[in-house]
Amino acid sequence: MNAPGQTLRTLLTPESVALGVDAMDAEEAIRRAGELLVASGNAKEAYVDAMVDAYRSLGPYMVIAPGLAMPHARPSGSVARPCISLLTLAEPVAFGHPTNDPASVVIALGGTTDEGHLELLQALASALAIPNVVKRLHDAEDYENVLEILEEGE
Repeated sequence: MNAPGQTLRTLLTPESVALGVDAMDAEEAIRRAGELLVASGNAKEAYVDAMVDAYRSLGPYMVIAPGLAMPHARPSGSVARPCISLLTLAEPVAFGHPTNDPASVVIALGGTTDEGHLELLQALASALAIPNVVKRLHDAEDYENVLEILEEGE
């Protein structure tokens, strides 16, 4: 894969970003993030269902930092190519995590292989290490602003 910034700019398209989204609960937030993967042509609806099923069976493991959820499911034929979506929630929602709830930023990952999931996480790792990144992403005004914030970690 390319440098993280290029990867994020390539993977995170305008179609895969939504800001100020309303969601009643964690499942709806996961579905909304998954719908962005579907709308960008990178995943099928079955993958969205698999992400919700993973949340139902495994719990809030996907809330990886305060305010940040990263839903994903096992790689399958429901994902055409590695993909990422990012949405910010108008109001944070609880996923049931004891310390990192509620989430206000949801980044969905879709991989075609286990290694692909790791590459997506590596592409995001430096970006997510930026101080106050979750708050700054939540407050982002548009797609370009989201990319600017994420690319600071290069």
